Amino acid sequence: MSKTPVPLHADDLTGFVRTLSQQLGDTSPSHLTLMNMVARAAGFQNVQHMRNAGAAVRRMEARSKQPAADMRVVERTLLMFDVQGRFRQWPSKRLVQTLSLWVLWSAVPAGAVLQESEINTYLNAEHCFDDPATLRRTMISCGLLTRNRDGSDYRRVEQSPSAEAKVVIREVTVRRRRRSD
Repeated sequence: MSKTPVPLHADDLTGFVRTLSQQLGDTSPSHLTLMNMVARAAGFQNVQHMRNAGAAVRRMEARSKQPAADMRVVERTLLMFDVQGRFRQWPSKRLVQTLSLWVLWSAVPAGAVLQESEINTYLNAEHCFDDPATLRRTMISCGLLTRNRDGSDYRRVEQSPSAEAKVVIREVTVRRRRRSD
């Protein structure tokens, strides 16, 4: 006769273990020991491993709930980059401009304080139309870069790119690698 599995779900491990400890009475091990025993019975190394596994599942579920990228806009934006991942021309559409600037943003080192000449070096390496001033100004107006009022000390603004920007950055990064090979 085969056994039919009986699922068990406890919303709170602490409450479950506390009740179990009360049922065991004086022979009950410590709270932490009992929590680790229950975690091992569930297939984990210990309670910390069980917590981390649960947190990882929640993070993955949160990622899957992110909106899908509009691939039509991504495709239009990728047309602005050559096979080596350099920005070829300034787009007329504002959305395509902004997505293109995210790619340049990804080329600027995070946390670095750069002078104007240094930021120009990064931008010039990534575009073909020789206009770093427009790129700098537009990146500042889009909130991708900051600078001091006197025009010195440029910094990349750390933020999470949109779904479309992530796809464009990933695709252009592949093209950049071809350039360095």
